[in-house]
Amino acid sequence: MLGNSQASHSSVAMERWSGRVALVTGASSGIGAATASSLVKSGMQVVGLARRDDKVKELAASLKGAPGKLHAVKGDVSKEDDVLRTFAWIKENLGGVDVLINNAGVINEGNLHDGELGDWRNMLDVNVLGLSLCTREAVKDMRSRGVNDGHIIHINSVAGHIVSNRPGFLMYSASKHAVTALAEGIRKELVRLGTRIRVTSISPGLVKSEIFERDNMKDSTSDKMYAENYMEAQDIADAVVYVLGTPERVQIQELIMKATGTGPQY
Repeated sequence: MLGNSQASHSSVAMERWSGRVALVTGASSGIGAATASSLVKSGMQVVGLARRDDKVKELAASLKGAPGKLHAVKGDVSKEDDVLRTFAWIKENLGGVDVLINNAGVINEGNLHDGELGDWRNMLDVNVLGLSLCTREAVKDMRSRGVNDGHIIHINSVAGHIVSNRPGFLMYSASKHAVTALAEGIRKELVRLGTRIRVTSISPGLVKSEIFERDNMKDSTSDKMYAENYMEAQDIADAVVYVLGTPERVQIQELIMKATGTGPQY
């Protein structure tokens, strides 16, 4: 968590986002829930998109009295109809998206030499195509409304920058390498279009969450994974707030985060 002086600085830096709209995908738990909560506390209108919208509704109830508000929307980023419906709902009810946090992601553990196509497809559909769908619609919405200070943040991974030595995570790593390329690609496209919409890729190492139970890991369990050094979801949410709070003249293109004491490999 941020200290008092850091929290105060973040609050001032986030003032320009007060009342504006953020979409956080995968907002039902972990990094997504922590980020949605932090943005609501910063005064933003936050749309939490998740398949488990009941979890987002529970979080929204716990945030009553905060300066902003969390709106729960049920949807799957890998389904184009769900993504289009979500952006239409936002436009009708909140006016449009100013910030997109592409957080939704899945891990299916398996080897390249004997893995299952369904597991590979699931990761690519969510981690790559779902992220791309949401990015496309956010850019279209921002440009149609003349929003020139919007911000798109991909929650990437250190696995998107190295080829992991961890068995069973190579297709996941490939999907995150794609996110690294997509962040740089959309940034270049936006520059060519003459916009000042910023794009940031945040790449954490191991973060404590329920992902290893939720995604039905074959060999990796929470007990095994968290025997190592790890970060908390709030650490990544704090990084999102920091990135959003930088002056408009500053674009943090890549932010790599690792737990203290971890080595170079994921």
